[in-house]
Amino acid sequence: MTLQVTNLDSFFKNSDPLIAATLNKALSEKEVSPKEAARLYESKGMDFHLVGMVADELRNRRVGKKVTYVINRNINFTNVCIKQCGFCAFSRDFREEEGYFLPTEEIVSRAKEAHSLGATEVCIQAGLPPDMDANLYEKICKAIKAELPDIHIHGFSPEEVLYGASRNEISIKEYLGRLKEAGVDTLPGTACEILDQRMRDKISPGRISVDDWIEIIKTAHQMGIRTTSTMMFGHIESASDRVNHIAKLREIQKETGGFTEFVPLNFIYSEAPMYKHKLHDGIRQGASAKDVLLTHAIARIMLNNYINNIQMSWVKEGQKISQLLLMWGANDFGGTLINESISTSAGAGNGQLIMPKEIRRLAWEIGRIPAQRSTSYKILKTFHTEDEKYSDKLDNVKDPKRFGSYFELIKINKFKYKNPRK
Repeated sequence: MTLQVTNLDSFFKNSDPLIAATLNKALSEKEVSPKEAARLYESKGMDFHLVGMVADELRNRRVGKKVTYVINRNINFTNVCIKQCGFCAFSRDFREEEGYFLPTEEIVSRAKEAHSLGATEVCIQAGLPPDMDANLYEKICKAIKAELPDIHIHGFSPEEVLYGASRNEISIKEYLGRLKEAGVDTLPGTACEILDQRMRDKISPGRISVDDWIEIIKTAHQMGIRTTSTMMFGHIESASDRVNHIAKLREIQKETGGFTEFVPLNFIYSEAPMYKHKLHDGIRQGASAKDVLLTHAIARIMLNNYINNIQMSWVKEGQKISQLLLMWGANDFGGTLINESISTSAGAGNGQLIMPKEIRRLAWEIGRIPAQRSTSYKILKTFHTEDEKYSDKLDNVKDPKRFGSYFELIKINKFKYKNPRK
């Protein structure tokens, strides 16, 4: 449904005056403050639905009816990590039996397989293994680009960039320059969780600081390396923590213009150590459906005029909720992934691969237009009608089990992590 500005009074006459004022402000293309945005989390009844309607209207103004997606593959090459974050069920200590480490030739092989099936991007992220070769990230990128010069490498979170720079004993800027030269095209804006140091010290002590995360992101943007942006919510954070996080991202975007998208990531709780061991009072089982809808809508409202693309996570929310989120401010379906290890290890039950034809079907079902994009949101192909006879190479894979899974990978002997300290 598209709202008409001339009809706002009739929509809002029975609303909470403060919520109505905030939504009117958003529809007038004015910037909504964190305090105003936090109040939207208190919306009930018709006000709750109006938040979604306003977000959907703003989405339509910015990007129209297209639902975009990218054909990509995640390659999480090791789960061994020196950090022990409370929300992470993926990582293993270097002494544990389930630690794995993919050699560079295996990473390249997986990238080549994905490329042969139509992938335009590989996303490279992993744990932080101790005694890591200081040049490992560069070697991985150079090896991939030597075989696949046209594939887009979306690689290495700010946490990994900091670790690589530290291992090399050089500045962030110099290390980012080396990654760019080696073939990194964009960075995932992960490892930020909630950009509040007090909160980070609780859920991920010792993880990259807020200041370092912001410095790396800004430096990357200034060097022409664009990034995504994310937020993990639904654990112990408050509504104020969420909107302040989004506001920080908005300020960075005003300065650099380097974010391609914003991705709210619901906390997957079942295998997360801080939930299993009840490390924090009041820890939640992820965000409720209402909070998930409001978070995506509020992100659209706050980031209006600055970040066009709001992506939801089908891995975390499932296909049906993902459809709903596309009517609550989101416009991007994310990637096919092929191998998804991090959410899967935490207990997400929505699979590790979604076929392009499934994304197109889900978009058509809600009256939207699916479009395949590049990592930088260049539209590669638009599918205007469901009658179009089109099938990607990935769609024709008969048995997706050929790609393996995280739970199989941690049991494969030839990929077991070799402890360098033994």
